[in-house]
Amino acid sequence: MGGSSCGPGAHLIHLWPPQFAFSDHHLGNLGPHSGPALLVSLASEVQDLHLAQRKEIASGFHKEPTLGLLPDVPSLMETLSYSYCYVGIMTGPFFRYRTYLDWLEQPFPEAVPSLRPLLRRAWPAPLFGLLFLLSSHLFPLEAVREDAFYARPLPTRLFYMIPVFFAFRMRFYVAWIAAECGCIAAGFGAYPVAAKARAGGGPTLQCPPPSSPEIAASLEYDYETIRNIDCYGTDFCVRVRDGMRYWNMTVQWWLAQYIYKSAPFRSYVLRSAWTMLLSAYWHGLHPGYYLSFMTIPLCLAAEGYLESALRRHLSPGGQKAWDWVHWFLKMRAYDYMCMGFVLLSMADTLRYWASIYFWVHFLALACLGLGLVLGGGSPSKRKTPSQATSSQAKEKLREE
Repeated sequence: MGGSSCGPGAHLIHLWPPQFAFSDHHLGNLGPHSGPALLVSLASEVQDLHLAQRKEIASGFHKEPTLGLLPDVPSLMETLSYSYCYVGIMTGPFFRYRTYLDWLEQPFPEAVPSLRPLLRRAWPAPLFGLLFLLSSHLFPLEAVREDAFYARPLPTRLFYMIPVFFAFRMRFYVAWIAAECGCIAAGFGAYPVAAKARAGGGPTLQCPPPSSPEIAASLEYDYETIRNIDCYGTDFCVRVRDGMRYWNMTVQWWLAQYIYKSAPFRSYVLRSAWTMLLSAYWHGLHPGYYLSFMTIPLCLAAEGYLESALRRHLSPGGQKAWDWVHWFLKMRAYDYMCMGFVLLSMADTLRYWASIYFWVHFLALACLGLGLVLGGGSPSKRKTPSQATSSQAKEKLREE
């Protein structure tokens, strides 16, 4: 959406890439390399437009309400403008062309709040930054690469991955909050609350644009479309599967929409493995990325099979205890996988994992085996009837 009512000073945030705050700590890739990701999304939006036009012709030019559909195919100049939009050129969250267009065509941009949402979003960042500096100082990553580290007792080696992952989370929390604040300062990604926007995808309900400044000012807005991190959800959700949804949320939407759904498998675990493999490649060629990302499908399978086999048979108190244990193991699994993500090399990653006896891998295999023996079902993402009908309709139009 268009400009905002806050003063020009707020827009200075666009001139401060978050990684500059941590010049000695490379943040790596904060998103799926914005250019290709944006263009993949735009191609899909154009395809949806063509499918809708064909459907309109087949129905005798009877137009139906469409959500998030482009008005026409963007020109080359419009495509370049979208690809190099200043809001997302540094570390901004992923956004669709429809989101970009809604921002440009906002009829009453002065009615869109930005200062208060910005301050409300930004307030935890200084605390997270201090926690990052403190934890990375007390538990430097470089220590893990030294021979002396492996002379320490096993409990110390096991514990060390916890503060390393803590520091990792804190720096990304700061970076992504700053990136979101950059969008908010520009009024980018603001939609009425009634539209029920979701991260990356935008509105999920039709919400007609306001017809007057007074109506626009009376609406309540949110910036869920460009929300990239749910700090509380990341730290306190129970399952590995849920932890992925709260982390890098706009990119998770992109991966689910364009990689997961087009995977050449039907199994949820295999589709997840395919998505993680391509995500690792997107991050770079360091072996640590692949070792970490490809551990996730094993954890997903283990928790899915064991949970379906046991949890539903427990009492309410037993289920609560199960969830606490599950949460603890989920956090330790992410601690473990983070080491590959930050150590990067195969030798350093495997050396550390071997020093703690690959315990997450073995525990996940044991849980998976137990779940299979007890008759647990495969974790899957079941489609609702409406989703299945929509999918079948799209496939029919493609065949035509």
